[in-house]
Parts: sequence; C-alpha cells; structure tokens
Amino acid sequence: MTGGQSGSRLRVSLDATLRPQGRVFYGWWMVGAAAGVQLVIAVLFNQVFGTYAAVLRSEFGWSRGALSGAFSMARLESGMLGPVEGWLLDKFGPRNVMLIGIVLLGGGLIAFAFIQSLLHFYIVYFVMAVGGTLGGFLAITVSLVSWFNRHRSKALAIAQIGFAAGGLLVPITVAAIERFGWRPVSIASGVLIMVFGLPLSMIMRHRPELYGDTPDGLPIISAADAQASRSHGEVARTVALDGSEDFTVGQAIRTPGFWYISLGHAAALLIVSAVMVHVSLHLTENMGYTLTQASGFVALMTAMQIGGQISGGILGDRFDKRVIATICMFFHALALVLLAFASSTLMVVAFAVLHGWAWGTRGPLMQAIRADYFGTTNFGKIMGVSSLIVTLGNTTGPIVAGVLADRTGDYRMGFTILAIGALLGSGFFLAAKRPPPPKQTAGSFDEAVTTPR
Repeated sequence: MTGGQSGSRLRVSLDATLRPQGRVFYGWWMVGAAAGVQLVIAVLFNQVFGTYAAVLRSEFGWSRGALSGAFSMARLESGMLGPVEGWLLDKFGPRNVMLIGIVLLGGGLIAFAFIQSLLHFYIVYFVMAVGGTLGGFLAITVSLVSWFNRHRSKALAIAQIGFAAGGLLVPITVAAIERFGWRPVSIASGVLIMVFGLPLSMIMRHRPELYGDTPDGLPIISAADAQASRSHGEVARTVALDGSEDFTVGQAIRTPGFWYISLGHAAALLIVSAVMVHVSLHLTENMGYTLTQASGFVALMTAMQIGGQISGGILGDRFDKRVIATICMFFHALALVLLAFASSTLMVVAFAVLHGWAWGTRGPLMQAIRADYFGTTNFGKIMGVSSLIVTLGNTTGPIVAGVLADRTGDYRMGFTILAIGALLGSGFFLAAKRPPPPKQTAGSFDEAVTTPR
C-alpha cells in the first residue's frame, strides 16, 4: 500500500469517526469541553495540591500525616456521597450537577485563601474536593459513556488528556505561588475556575436519545438493512437502544466483575493518591529539590500521562482492557519503588515516565470497562456505589505514606508497602470477567447500527 493510499484511508476513517452523518458528531464537542474543564480543575486544584501541601507545612508546621488526613478525609466523604451523586447525575443530568460543582470548587478556593487553622483547612478542602468531584470526573464520565460506544475508550482518553495537560501547566501555578504567595493565587484560581468552567459545563448533555441522536452518531437501520450491509462489505453492530441489556445497580453488584473492577481500581489509587499528595514533599524535603524543580518532574509525569492516554484510548477499543490494566499496575508499583529509593535524578525521571504512562493508559479504561460490562442506563448510580470501594485506595494511600514518613523520617517504607499492595491488587483485574447480560424483559428490541469498514 502506498503512502497516499494509507493517508487516504486514514482521512476516510477519521471523517467517519468525527462526522458519521456528514456533520461533526455533538459528542466530540462534549469531549473538547470535558477536556477543558478537567484542564482548568487540574492546573488550579488537583495537580497543584502537592505544592500547596509543601507551603502549608512550611508556614504552619503541620505534619505530613495531618496534611494527608485532609486529602483522605475529603476523598472518604466524596466516596460516601458517591451513590447520591450517581443518583443525581442519572436523575438531573451531568450539566446541572457540574454547574453546582464548579461553583463549590471556585468558592472553596477563594475561602482557602483565608484559612488560619488546621480545622479551617479540613473544612475548606472538603468543600473543594466535593466541588471538584461534582464538577469534573464522574459527571463527565457519565456524559461521555452515554454518547459513545464504539469510540468510548478514545473519547474518555481524550477528555482526560485535559487533566494531564493541567500537570504540564503546574509550573506556571507554582511560579505564581512563589512570586505572589499562595493566598492571592488561591483567590485568582477560584475566580478562573468559575470563569472558564461554567461556560464549558453548559456544553455537556445527558443522553443522546434525548436530543434525537445516537451513540457515536451512527444511523439507526433495520435488521434487514443491516444484513444487506454485511453483504456489501460493511460492519453492522447491534445495540439495545432501549437499555434492555443494561444492568440495574442491584444486578451489577451481584456480579463478581463489579467487585473485582472496584477492588482493582482501589489498588491502583493507593499509588496515584499517595503520589498526588506526597511527591512534592518527598522531592523537596528528602531529596533537596526546589518547588520549581519538583514541579518540573510533575510536568514530565503528566506529559507521559498524555502519551499513555492516547495509547490507552486506542488500545482499549481494540484489546482486552483487563490485561492492559494489569500491565499498568506492574508499572505503577515499579515506579513507586524507584521513587522511594531514588538516589539520582535519573531514577526520579524513570519514576515520572513509568508512573505517568501507566496512569494515563489505565485511567480511561476504568470507566470504559464498567460501561462495557454494565451498560449506560444506570451508569451514574453504578459508579457511585463502586466509589464506596474505590475510595478505600484513595484514602488509605496518602495516610499510609504520610504517617510512616512522619515516624521514619522518609517515604521508603510507606511507598514500598503501597507498591506491594498495588502489585497484589493487579490480580483483581485479571479476575474481572465480563458478566452475561441480565435476563431481558418481554418486548425489548434491538436496533442495528452500521458504519463503513
């Protein structure tokens, strides 16, 4: 095949993906808006928390364990609220929930600038964490899994690139904190999150059928036409547009796959959450790097995360997501061990590369595999219940690392224990077999959706 033919086929494939019916599928506009929201939240809140932790420890003298406790407490409360949030998303739609979340996060960041005690910090950080959850990840995921089927992993991956790209911009936020102080930067961050986040949230929509559209924007055809399409070299896929093959929450939690995916996700977040909270503290206090230098390693990590999200989106739509996630868990564990025992810049770079790639590749697969297994009709509620389990990793990781660092003087023991836990947890992904569809009710119907090969 010549280069021209290959390029022509790529253009045709790209056009069929973006413009399945001659116009840009609205779901892709939502993907762009989702990436923008996650970028703003990441660069002004999530990805920069480690820097705030370092300056708070310097100004107030709070222990690593106390700082970790705020992060873990907020994650625990957010996890406990997961079922309620899932119900709200399925009932009122992601757009309305996101608008509330953006206001809470922006207002919380402004209030953060005025804290004077550890109790104030805990209260304000909890408000910010709830706002970040409502305004970002889960609401965006609920939207996108409904609007995409064939390109689900790619859509989720592209949206999450915004979060990773925020990490690349963290050095700008860090430089602003060092020049102007963390309080003025926190106020400005709250304002910017609302200025950019609110308009972008308005682009999000709930289910495509409510707007006369279909997942991936593909045309609906009859079963007879689908059979005729096969004879002309086209690929037909059958989807249950009435949700007859989708699981209810009760049906989902009675499957082993639900528990194995949730436990595997929790094991991964042992490492991810610990790194988010402690990487800047470890690099500055134990390894002697400046905040600016530490932010450079975070930027490298998130650059690799972007690369991983691209590869994860492509691989996840083609290969077994369980196997990919398991491989990523090995890289997560290896990366954390390298960071724990790092004695040179090269070892820190190796950590940033391995952890960033594993995080980026595995991240979008966590939601895509749930939608593949359980459908999208009750996805918000299913994810909300799953968050009760996943939050165990989110809360345990930072506390274990912080408390052991306070007792031993460094992060070697804590990081090593978390790496072993994540490595053992990788087996949950391999065990997470796809459950058979629930028993269909009488009167359900299938519609065939076709797209050119």
